[in-house]
Amino acid sequence: MSALLVILVLLPLIGITLNDAFKQQVNSAAESELSAYIYSILAVAEVENNQLQMPELLLENQFNTIQSGLYAFISMSVEADVDDQKNGTQGNPLAWYSDSFTGFNPPQNLPQPAIGIKKFGTISIEGRPHIIQSFSASFEHTSGTAGLTLHIIKDQAEFQQQINTFNRTLWSWLLFLTILLVVVQLAWLLWTLKPLARFKKELQDVENGVATQLSDRYPSELQAVGHQLNALLLTEQNQRKRYRNALSDLAHSLKTPLAVIQSQKGLNTSSMEQVSIINRIISHQLKRAQSAAGSSWHLGTTVAPIVDQLVGALAKIYQTPVLKISTEVTHDLVFKGDAADLTEILGNLLDNACKAAEGKVLLKAMSSKLELIISIEDDGPGVSEDQESEIFERGMRADSYEQGHGIGLAIVRDLVDSYGGFLSIERSESLGGAKFSILFKQTT
Repeated sequence: MSALLVILVLLPLIGITLNDAFKQQVNSAAESELSAYIYSILAVAEVENNQLQMPELLLENQFNTIQSGLYAFISMSVEADVDDQKNGTQGNPLAWYSDSFTGFNPPQNLPQPAIGIKKFGTISIEGRPHIIQSFSASFEHTSGTAGLTLHIIKDQAEFQQQINTFNRTLWSWLLFLTILLVVVQLAWLLWTLKPLARFKKELQDVENGVATQLSDRYPSELQAVGHQLNALLLTEQNQRKRYRNALSDLAHSLKTPLAVIQSQKGLNTSSMEQVSIINRIISHQLKRAQSAAGSSWHLGTTVAPIVDQLVGALAKIYQTPVLKISTEVTHDLVFKGDAADLTEILGNLLDNACKAAEGKVLLKAMSSKLELIISIEDDGPGVSEDQESEIFERGMRADSYEQGHGIGLAIVRDLVDSYGGFLSIERSESLGGAKFSILFKQTT
């Protein structure tokens, strides 16, 4: 935009400057031309006995042609008025005018410059603009001294036509040059910025999970950035893999002793209940620790395949009574996070909905540039208002809700919070049961 702005401002300024310079050049040429006419007429003018003597025909034929557009006037003063001429006094009567002015009324208030001074300007004759050059001179003759003021007037149309022709040519070429420079500038920018566009596309592919690394086909200015990003991605992926493996080993090492304790026949009911609570707490905390939300900036998971997989599995589990699970998910929806986390979130919510539903479950997913919204509805009894205000509070037992609502909600809530999302529950308008809605802020 800066480059285009320079072009669009600079070239018109150049055009205005050239146009003004050409006008000055035309005026200067016109002034020189009229000065030449002045000297040619003064060369043939004679004064005898205070009478101006002029030849019948002038050397320049335009002065002899009626209304040719080139006119000459001479006003004359005798000895008593010479001092007035020196002071620039106006009002001397016309002593002569060229044949070309025949048919026009003599102009009024012609300039009367001082002796030996030229004066260039404009004048209107019969409503048409003209240029005028005036010059005063003093003639010595046998009877005394006479002052003459010669006026050369020419129609401005010829000079204006030159200016208009120049303007059309100038602005046409400047317009062509502007378009050419804009096209060249855009082509140059697109070519030079092409590596950045490819760099951005590869970053989006990594973010959406299509790729895991950036390519190394970049100019030297971007090579260092690409290598550093690839090193960061590789380090983070290896670290997350080692971390999850360690957590998995920890889960197995803890669950085996717990299973042995639970198998003991001498444990009373209270002890068995505490062992079960410990088992659930361990599973819950391991799920939280395994979340990849902290590094999800470069991850991308397509929503549709995970939804199809979960719906297929749940349809086999909940066959009696017959349960219809419907989905409204476009194939290009992407969750900016880990596939395991999305599976955990949707799996728990769908499982709860299937347990509570009487015959219908509906999953919807939609997205914009800034948000991903997923909702799961059922036609069950729903969640009471008291439970809506308490269901997401910490410390609430997950198995205290009717029809299975609340099972795994603590895990779901923590996973959604770790991604900076929002989880809410309300009454479904279409099915009448509960509606769980999740909103994730999408990074651009």
